[in-house]
Amino acid sequence: MLRSSAWPPSARHVDTAGIEETAGRPGSSPADRLTAARTLAATTPLLSAGTAGGFLTTLAAVAAGDVATARTVEPHLDALGILQQADVPVPADSTWGVFAAEGPGLRLEAALQDDGTALLTGTKPWCSLASTLSHALVTAHAGDDRVLVAVDLRQDGVTAHDEAWVARGMPDVPSGPVDFDGATARLVGAPGWYLRRPGFAWGGIGVAACWWGGAVGLGRVLRALAAAHPQSELLQAALGATVLDLADAEDALADAAARIDRSGEPDAAEVDWPLLAQTVRSRVRRAVDAVRERVVATVGPAPLTSDPAVAARVADLELYVLQDHGARDLARIGRIVTERGGVAW
Repeated sequence: MLRSSAWPPSARHVDTAGIEETAGRPGSSPADRLTAARTLAATTPLLSAGTAGGFLTTLAAVAAGDVATARTVEPHLDALGILQQADVPVPADSTWGVFAAEGPGLRLEAALQDDGTALLTGTKPWCSLASTLSHALVTAHAGDDRVLVAVDLRQDGVTAHDEAWVARGMPDVPSGPVDFDGATARLVGAPGWYLRRPGFAWGGIGVAACWWGGAVGLGRVLRALAAAHPQSELLQAALGATVLDLADAEDALADAAARIDRSGEPDAAEVDWPLLAQTVRSRVRRAVDAVRERVVATVGPAPLTSDPAVAARVADLELYVLQDHGARDLARIGRIVTERGGVAW
C-alpha cells in the first residue's frame, strides 16, 4: 500500500494487506467493528514519537478495507493513547470514543469534585457509537476552563440519541447527541491539557490517514475498471490523475509521520504542531475530495447502485471528510501563518 519513500522506519513493517483482510469488512455490525478495534489495540503500538509511521499506516489500511471500521477504530486507539499519556488505567475489555465536538446552543458543564471526579450536566453533540461503547473521553466546560473526563457510558444519567442520526453515510455509526444528567466522570489531565499537548494535533493527522486509506479503496475501483478497458483514454487519464492525488496525500502523511517520530530525539527541530496538522488535514481532504468526485463521475451509476461496498465507501467517505471544516480550516492556516509564520516563503 505504501509508495512514498518519506515514511519513517516505523511504517515499513506494517502488514497492511493483513490488516485490510482482518479489520476491513464492509457491512460489519458495530459490535464486529469494535471487536476489530480491540484486536488492533492489542497489536498496534499507540501513537507516540517513534510509532507514528506504523500507527498512521495501520489506520489507513483499516480504511482501505472499510471506512466505517476505520471510523470506529481510530477514536478507540486515540482514547487509549490519551489515557496512556495521562497515566490513567483502562478497564479490561472496554471500548472507547472521543467526544470533543461543540455545537451551537449545546454546552456540557463539569462540576469538579474534590476527589478528582466531576458531575456532568448538559448535552454533547456528535457522539459516535455512544449507545454501543462502554466508555468515552469527553470534553466539558468547568467555568472558563476546558477539561477532559473519562465517562462510563453505561451508567444512569447518560442518554444517547441514536434516533437523531439520519445520515446516508455511515448509517450504522450513529453520531447523535448525548444528554448527561449528573453523570459521574473522572478528570484526565489538568484543565486545558488535552488541547495543548502535541498529541492533539497528532490525533488529527490520524483521522486524515483514515481519509487517505478510504480514497485508496476508491482508487482501486477505478484501477480495476481501467484494467478491464485498456483502450479507454478517459479511464486511463482519470486513473493517472487519481494516482497523483493519492501520492500527494500520502506524501503529506508520510512527512508528518517522520516529523512526529523524530520529535522524540534530543536534537529534534521545533515543530508548530497545530499548523502542521491542519496543513496535512487540508491537503489530504483536498486530494480525497478530488478522487471521490472523479471516481463517481468516471465509473457512472452502476457501481453506486449495484455494488454495496462501493456505494457505502463513497457515502461514508463523503461524510467522514466533513470533520475538516473546509474554508474555515483554511482560514485557520492563514491566521497561524500571519501571526507566527511557519512557511519558508
